[in-house]
Amino acid sequence: MDKPFQSYDDQSDAATCAPRLAALRTELKARGLDGFVVPHSDEHMGEYLPPRAERLAWLTAFTGSAGAAVVLMDKAAVFVDGRYTLQVRAQTDTSLLEPRDLVAEGPQGWIPGNLSKGAKLGYDPWLHTQHGVMHLKAAAERAGGTLVACDTNPVDAVWKDQPAPPVSPAMPHALNLAGVKSEAKRLDLADGLKKAGAEAAVITLADSVCWLLNIRGHDVPHTPFTLAFAILHDDGSADLFLDPAKRTPELMAHLGNAVQLHAPGEFVAALDAMKGKTVLADPSTAAAAIFDRLRSAGAVIKPAADPCQLPKACKNPLEIEGMRKAHIRDGVAMARFLAWLETNAATGELTEIEAAEALEGFRRATGCLSDVSFDTISGAGSNGAIVHYRVTRKTNRVIGLNEMFLVDSGAQYPDGTTDVTRTVMVGNATPEMRDRFTRVLKGHIALATARFPDGTIGMQLDSFARRPLWEVGLDYDHGTGHGVGSYLSVHEGPQNISKKPVLQPLKPGMICSNEPGFYKAGAFGIRIENLIVVQEPESLPGGDRPMMGFETITLVPIDPRLIEVSLLTSAERQWVNDYHARVRETIGPLLDGETRAWLERATKPL
Repeated sequence: MDKPFQSYDDQSDAATCAPRLAALRTELKARGLDGFVVPHSDEHMGEYLPPRAERLAWLTAFTGSAGAAVVLMDKAAVFVDGRYTLQVRAQTDTSLLEPRDLVAEGPQGWIPGNLSKGAKLGYDPWLHTQHGVMHLKAAAERAGGTLVACDTNPVDAVWKDQPAPPVSPAMPHALNLAGVKSEAKRLDLADGLKKAGAEAAVITLADSVCWLLNIRGHDVPHTPFTLAFAILHDDGSADLFLDPAKRTPELMAHLGNAVQLHAPGEFVAALDAMKGKTVLADPSTAAAAIFDRLRSAGAVIKPAADPCQLPKACKNPLEIEGMRKAHIRDGVAMARFLAWLETNAATGELTEIEAAEALEGFRRATGCLSDVSFDTISGAGSNGAIVHYRVTRKTNRVIGLNEMFLVDSGAQYPDGTTDVTRTVMVGNATPEMRDRFTRVLKGHIALATARFPDGTIGMQLDSFARRPLWEVGLDYDHGTGHGVGSYLSVHEGPQNISKKPVLQPLKPGMICSNEPGFYKAGAFGIRIENLIVVQEPESLPGGDRPMMGFETITLVPIDPRLIEVSLLTSAERQWVNDYHARVRETIGPLLDGETRAWLERATKPL
């Protein structure tokens, strides 16, 4: 087998926290600072970071995909959301770094009660958005302190073996996959700039740059990004700030004459040259340093949403067709895996890592796998209750008999990105397991079958998925759905389905996950996740306005052994039967005889 995409080694070590915190505090003192904020981000505000940017993990030993830390001279806190409450306590030294809630409190809520009056709190303006700095500044001032921008990052100064920046080649993304030429995208957005009264837009998010220019790369684990900044002009031309080591003849020919290439070090000079120009920049996604440079250069800043994000999220017909093909291919791999799992887990000797490795092997066997789309969550029993559990050689355990096994995984294929979670039973389920699983399934079905008018935001649909759990006093502490890219990030905006008041309405062509769950700490975890595409509005019989809905594109059986059929309504039971019939009819002909026989059993009508 080729080198695996996922490593199961865990480099985090809580014992490193003390010396690294001490080294950072010494550096801060030398700079005249009383504290420093360490976010989980890079200059592009990415969720998935190149190794060089994993400053939070290096300092705190916490390796989750979201978080922050605030280090003061006498105390420190690490902030995580509900997915990582168990993980952070297992990884970091909690005697030195107090775990806090990233969402309910965050650094801006903690700083006023802990920063000393007159203290100087440092931050790296390239690692915080403009909006983020505003919140930090207000928090420091409430404490009677001052927020201070650092010219260089003090963590980098003490991280002696910090990895080098990534330099993987940037590659053209073929038109038969992208669906629309880069030139057409640039001209369309340029018209929008003119209408908004802007002469240029600074594009900082990696997925925006890749989407706009139809390029991909391997600068970030599991996500086909090339890391670069771009400036789009109102005539449709663009400047791309890309490391020369990433350039190839194929890329140069693909970009054409309307895209001028520059070294990354020239980006600041390009911002400085914007004097007198009206420049669009997104304060919620662009680094505060960009606003500082534009302001000092005398540019007129027009704060507005990144113009690439909404059109990128609304997939064109070729992208949607590619996603459907990717999910058929992935469904075959998942069916082969689940059939294999049923046989091998029954021995009581199969481990979480062996299961994850096997799943990657089945995806490789498609001949189209570029990478996994994130580290596979392969959790048996109590490990399944850790929402974003990442199995390592330290935590690896056997999938025991009469346990639930949760596997959340995905693939990056050139024609689409997948993300699917299935919870399966190994042995016999308890009545509690079946009840909880069926309530999660009922919520999943409620969202999958929702109808809603134009203008509906994800928060308005979130409770559809939670109601069956709420009815018996249960809930889950993560969002119900996130956007998914087309051979881009498995997590993308601007849409979202959660309790958060994200104001972006759902639009046709958007792809979201549908993933309600339930987690009983120390016992088991349940999540059922499919990807869904927002459909064009249509008139309903007797209705007075068109309604949108969802098309489910994931094609993987849902374990019938965990379904308490008596809890389902007749319509819900019919949904399961119809879904399983579609899985069987689509995937079945592509399977070998033994796996096809397993699929027939797994999708038998309820």
